[in-house]
Amino acid sequence: MERIEHCYINGAYVIPQGDEWFDLFNPATEEVIGQVRLGDARDARAAIAAAKAAFPAFSRTTRDERLAMLRRMQAAMAAHEEALFEAIVTEYGAPVSRARWMAAYAHQVIGEAADTLAHYPFERAAGAAQVVMKPLGVAGLITPWNSDAGFICGKLAMALAAGCTAVIKPSEMSAIQTQFVMDALHEAALPPGVFNIVNGRGDTVGAEITAHPDVAKISFTGSTAVGRAILRGGADTFKRITLELGGKSPTVILDDADVSTAVPLAVQAGFMNSGQACIAGTRILVPRSRLAEFEAAIAAEVAATRAGDPRDPATAIGPMVSRRQWERVQGYIRRGVEEGARLLVGGEGRPDAMERGWLVQPTVFTDVRNDMAIAREEIFGPVLAILPYDDEADAIAIANDTAYGLHGYVLTGDNARGARVAAQIDAGRVLVNTLVHEPKAPFGGFKQSGIGRENGSYGLEAYLEPKAVLVG
Repeated sequence: MERIEHCYINGAYVIPQGDEWFDLFNPATEEVIGQVRLGDARDARAAIAAAKAAFPAFSRTTRDERLAMLRRMQAAMAAHEEALFEAIVTEYGAPVSRARWMAAYAHQVIGEAADTLAHYPFERAAGAAQVVMKPLGVAGLITPWNSDAGFICGKLAMALAAGCTAVIKPSEMSAIQTQFVMDALHEAALPPGVFNIVNGRGDTVGAEITAHPDVAKISFTGSTAVGRAILRGGADTFKRITLELGGKSPTVILDDADVSTAVPLAVQAGFMNSGQACIAGTRILVPRSRLAEFEAAIAAEVAATRAGDPRDPATAIGPMVSRRQWERVQGYIRRGVEEGARLLVGGEGRPDAMERGWLVQPTVFTDVRNDMAIAREEIFGPVLAILPYDDEADAIAIANDTAYGLHGYVLTGDNARGARVAAQIDAGRVLVNTLVHEPKAPFGGFKQSGIGRENGSYGLEAYLEPKAVLVG
């Protein structure tokens, strides 16, 4: 059984002052596979102090020096890709096809940050002034469990590219994955204190990072509820805050769409990352005139979508990350039935023949109204809702009738029409006839899906402050 007893502070592995041990599970078997010793507020303060001490020298490093560091980080993470892949499958339960992408993304995203840094103009003219982009200071990076290594590496790479130092609080549920990230970053031989990692709970380590006066910047990915708490916690010290929060993304299938191409994309968008994705297209909007046709096609596609053992190459949907998450999803399925929606596919319980593991039947509701909980609240599991619309204007109105605005999808036989509809959807990113990720494009949400943007130059500037200098 894996036993993780160190955090990483000031360039060294350190035994936390906190003494709580947290169980780690294999969600496909429900077995305990390890434990991690959690840090507490004292460990967070030690990490912040190390990052603060390292900031003056690190903030003065050159572009080339930081590029060299990022390339070392990228190479080290690439060397650990296979071990990270195994941890993602075992500890998170991602199907092997998804886990392979996630393991590679952890080093690829560092390369993207390096490419952005290589071409970013830190100095530019603004009228008679010269504007210099300055690093903010110590960045607190708080990351979730649904793509542990990718979020740690993406946020850290951008913070370091900007010249900030960092304190990272990853999800305690992903400690085995975090350990491989920690080992790789240690091998990259960055200056002590430039990055620090403290496993711990959000209400202790996360809260300390959020409130501490020596932290200038918070970047958080997670739930909208926690995002609100971070905004409140950082207000007294005027922290710069980036929040990438929840979503209830619409997939708008226009009336000219070809069912044979639109439906597989819609189902993949809804079930990506086993449904545990903030960008999942969980509301499928279909023309009322073709409702029966799309219901039949979606039912057939979902019936052919396998939920099961994440190590089986045929599996598309793995287990939920924890028993608590499994119970949450089951509760939403019950609630959908109670609210009067009709189960088209799936339902409560595990998939047939599965006696263990936190697996959810791939589930689709129809006869859904946009005021139902299953259409308004983020479920974070493989549960989709079909909502009919009357015309294009009605589809756009339904798509935008949500507290969220992270992502959207438009499926159509006419890309130009799809782009026009996409322009009217209130979301930070809308994909038309594709599920391809563009790492240079800004990523973040409208409304309660967050504040600020990540990726590319937009993400780099989240760690910078403009300073104008005028000489008489």
